[in-house]
Amino acid sequence: MTEDPGGPRVLAGRELARTIRAAAAAEAAALTKAGRQPRLAVVTANGDGGSAAYVRSIANAAAKEGIACDVARTTTVAGIVAALTQLADDPEVHGVILQTPLPDGASLAELAAAIPLAKDIDGASPESLGRLAAGLPSFAPATAEAVLALLDHYQVELRGRHAVVVGRSVVVGKPAAHLLLDRHATVTICHSRTVDLAAITRQADVLVAAVGRAGLIGPGHVSPGTTVIDVGTNATSDGGLAGDVDPAVADVAGVALTPVPGGVGPVTTALLLRHVVTAAATPG
Repeated sequence: MTEDPGGPRVLAGRELARTIRAAAAAEAAALTKAGRQPRLAVVTANGDGGSAAYVRSIANAAAKEGIACDVARTTTVAGIVAALTQLADDPEVHGVILQTPLPDGASLAELAAAIPLAKDIDGASPESLGRLAAGLPSFAPATAEAVLALLDHYQVELRGRHAVVVGRSVVVGKPAAHLLLDRHATVTICHSRTVDLAAITRQADVLVAAVGRAGLIGPGHVSPGTTVIDVGTNATSDGGLAGDVDPAVADVAGVALTPVPGGVGPVTTALLLRHVVTAAATPG
């Protein structure tokens, strides 16, 4: 890794998100004019305040880009199954999201399996994830895709570079690792049982923090010149958000770091909207 004497770079996501959303809005308008308005459906079965706010933000963003958005609320696993079954068969719905957290005892993999591949715009079903791992066409989980989109936007070289992903969830960690592998990076996945985490993360040219623990990655976890993508969105006591990366990491020479909020989040939302439009434009 080469130290950049110019100081830390802030890899903000809002400009990229605006570009993606503008393109999605233009295509949505064309589809609507042709009689096929893109339509998203979100199924939610929890009373979590943060989740409810996220669903509202998705609905508001969709409306601004000319995408219809329906929210199906339930409180039970049976209700989720019924809603997903109905949406799977509805030709007017092009994209379906199953919002987490789920009721106690519910399995995301089992429930998401009811979402047809063509409508699984957040890549949640086992079929979508399996196709992603196999390098076959499918929608990738939008947050994992946002990691790659930001790296591309800021022209971060991946071929032959060492990428370390901290986190092994099927929502971000594992799919991000597969996407990085597809771009010819050498990928290491770390997790809660990794021994001497800092010794591994300091080897990274690109470090993706996606474990859901505020401030887990500190200055001692990175080397000069590392590009750090912070996927964490941890609620703080004052109602704000904190990433998985300590802001002091920006003091390490030459580090490039995504902010929280304003980094991965806006790009994730924009990609979800683009996926809906893509699904609506696909025959079948």
